[in-house]
Amino acid sequence: MRLSRIILALTVGLAVVAVPTAAGAAQPQPTPSATTDPPQPPPYPPTNASLTVNRPTIYLGETVVLTGTNFGPNETVDINVTVTPQAAPAGGAAPARRSDGSTVAMAPVAYQASAPLHFTAQTDAQGHFTKSYTPSVTGLLTFTATGRESGRTASTQLRVLHKKQPLPVTGDSLGTPMKLGGGLVGAGAIMLLLTLAWRRRQRFGGAAL
Repeated sequence: MRLSRIILALTVGLAVVAVPTAAGAAQPQPTPSATTDPPQPPPYPPTNASLTVNRPTIYLGETVVLTGTNFGPNETVDINVTVTPQAAPAGGAAPARRSDGSTVAMAPVAYQASAPLHFTAQTDAQGHFTKSYTPSVTGLLTFTATGRESGRTASTQLRVLHKKQPLPVTGDSLGTPMKLGGGLVGAGAIMLLLTLAWRRRQRFGGAAL
């Protein structure tokens, strides 16, 4: 009798423990797709923005036009300018040649950046913009444009050269014209003397006859 009671008590205990487990198993489990939000597309789909310059090479003081395309619509675009100076000859001097073939060293001209190296442009509804820029330094200029909202970026380069300056007048350059002029004056004087002598001979020779 006592053994049957023990078996009955164990059976009731196992039944009580099994009821919550069976109830939990009966509930539907959420699938991973139901608990994870689908990926949201970026506000600006990636695309190839471009930046071009209307002239690849200019002289110092001239103006170029930058054109940007495929940026975000109606956004501000930051444009940064980096300058790579032109390579100088060995020794930091540019040689100039005299008329006699000798050379004279000319010190390179230091540049100062007065044109902005950072400025902005505003795109239209199609993501396009144009911006004029007048460099005040020589060398290789790299323009990098980045949209503030879209994050799109593009770059282009521009080479700025020194203006062609007239050659300075030096003592060597004056020597040749002066020598040539002196030779012409001497030849003219000889011709004048020969003319006077011929006229004198003609006059006195006619009188003797």
